[in-house]
Amino acid sequence: MTALRKTELANLTKEKRIPWAQWATALIAVSSLAFLIISFAQGNINWGTVGRYLFDKGILLGLINTIWMTFAAMFLTIVLGTILAIMKIAPNGVLKSISGFYIWLFRGIPQLLQLFLWYNLALVFPYIGIPGVLGVETSSLMTPVLATVLGLGLCQAAYTAEVVRAGVLSVDDGQVEAASSIGMRYGQQLYRVILPQAMRVIIPPVGNYFITMVKLTSLASAIQFSEILYNAQTIYYVNGQVMELLFVATFWYLIVITVLTLIQARIETYFSKGYTRESKPRNGSN
Repeated sequence: MTALRKTELANLTKEKRIPWAQWATALIAVSSLAFLIISFAQGNINWGTVGRYLFDKGILLGLINTIWMTFAAMFLTIVLGTILAIMKIAPNGVLKSISGFYIWLFRGIPQLLQLFLWYNLALVFPYIGIPGVLGVETSSLMTPVLATVLGLGLCQAAYTAEVVRAGVLSVDDGQVEAASSIGMRYGQQLYRVILPQAMRVIIPPVGNYFITMVKLTSLASAIQFSEILYNAQTIYYVNGQVMELLFVATFWYLIVITVLTLIQARIETYFSKGYTRESKPRNGSN
């Protein structure tokens, strides 16, 4: 028997081999999911209450606040994160140090703690402004809304800065050299050459941060921001239907995250055009 024949028989055996481990894993997963569904269906949960509060005015208001807060915090995150990334790759040592210190500081403090720090800033600075010219009471300025935007946006910007920096560094040096050779300034290189090509690397993790931000807004319930979890808690403190209202909040979080996931997939597909590699059989091969 020739070596070629032996190879063909070996490949045929592999193709006919039944992946028992994969089927066993799939069976366990499906069984576990069915067990969970049956358990919750038969559990001590008033599903009628869940359905009644799905479109409750307070819940929908919390949903709207959750969505716009996510976009507001992510706007601050992306803008500041991009600036920090540019500072960190700049040839200026001072800018690098400032960016590095910011990233170290805000990545080292838990986000819930940052929310409390911003919300209670009036205890340290009763007034904010220019002495003798303009002053505002910090307690009236630092509302739950502003504290949430700052607490979530500034912290997440530290992580986004590293993602943007990695995306910028992934662009081939030849592209930058070509842009310099035609007289483009550094700002023009970033805007027209580097960042558009870096988006392929930046979009997936930043999209994940966007989805994560939806869930992070729930931390703001601790400082009384009227997002969906806070409003659900307000309702179940009155009627005592704790699990039912938590399931309502869970439902809407899953809906929002599912929509954002689909949008993220579309954006990733758009920016990955021209970079997708498909393996094609060589000439003469089957």
